[in-house]
Amino acid sequence: MSPSTKVFSLEGKGLKLDTAEDIEPHIKALNDMEDVEEVKILGNTLGVGACKRLGEVLATKQNLKIANFADIFTGRLLNEIPEALSSLLTSILNLPKLNTIDLSDNAFGINTHAPLVAFLAEHVPLQHLYLNNNGLGPHCGILIANSLSKLHEKKEEAKKEGKEVPDLETVICGRNRLENGSMVAWAKAYRLHNKVKLVKMVQNGIRPEGICHLLTSGLNQATELEVFNLQDNTFTLSGAKALAKAIIGWENLRELGVGDCLLTGKGGLLLSEALAKGSNKKLETLRLQLELNGNKFAEQDPAILALESLLDGRKEEFGGDIVHEDDWGLDELDELDDDSDDEDEDDEGGLEPEELAEKLLKEAEEAMEEPTVQLKDKVVDQLAEKLEKTSI
Repeated sequence: MSPSTKVFSLEGKGLKLDTAEDIEPHIKALNDMEDVEEVKILGNTLGVGACKRLGEVLATKQNLKIANFADIFTGRLLNEIPEALSSLLTSILNLPKLNTIDLSDNAFGINTHAPLVAFLAEHVPLQHLYLNNNGLGPHCGILIANSLSKLHEKKEEAKKEGKEVPDLETVICGRNRLENGSMVAWAKAYRLHNKVKLVKMVQNGIRPEGICHLLTSGLNQATELEVFNLQDNTFTLSGAKALAKAIIGWENLRELGVGDCLLTGKGGLLLSEALAKGSNKKLETLRLQLELNGNKFAEQDPAILALESLLDGRKEEFGGDIVHEDDWGLDELDELDDDSDDEDEDDEGGLEPEELAEKLLKEAEEAMEEPTVQLKDKVVDQLAEKLEKTSI
């Protein structure tokens, strides 16, 4: 059987499938496939009945490895999603080879997270997790991270029983407003899953205290890390210090993304000095984002002339307009006022690890006290019990 016949896809068809009858003709081919390894359902919208029927079919696919359920609840009511999601996740819980789950671009948030949290705590084969743009918030972020910590316990139990169990290698959880409040829980999850290879948590509103704790009490122990991307969070000098220390232990690092992270001048220097030590010999991609706007240079400053010459040479070397003057903002630099050195100050006050953890735990408690909407669907309350009965 050729590789193409092992993939079933409804990707991007824009189908609105409410009932079992609606989805049946679209998954007939899937029902007939014996060795399907990947399903792509993303880019459609599924109701409760459709999800139940899809789940019944997927439950029979023992060779399934990858399930892409990204963007499948657009336009659905709040009380529809838990039962629909529960039907899908319960049906695939016992698939022994299912190592990759993508649930990105689905609005879970605090009111519809229960099926996902229960599933993540139990699905031992999980190796690659994609949760991007799900509206989690710090409260739900804590619950997700805690479920991953429970998953580690399940994996260890399975290993002791002589089963072959993959380590959690990929965690993508960006654009989810995780904030500082969930960083204690995430640090613990990474401390346990210390074989993780790819971590992307971009644009989460994580501030310096959270960054420091995540790096000094969690990811610093991830010695096999290959890709680390925390772009568009706030490091400042204290976060940069923590990164500079942690990065020394990431000898397999291939890609580092810390653009738009406000490392500050001193922080950038610390990072460059850490990289210069040569511990990261496999590093291929550095996403650092050179920004020149907000500085003041003389019109014929030798450094600016040299930089222009260098970038023009790179443009010719690579045969395209890879850099534009508009992106540099050089035409505006000589009109700006002098900058102060405030950005180089360590605004975290040099908190000790214990003080930092105490501060973050307080934020975590506040996050967990966020008001929630009680759902009428009993399926959410019963899901954990169902999973315990059906788990491996």
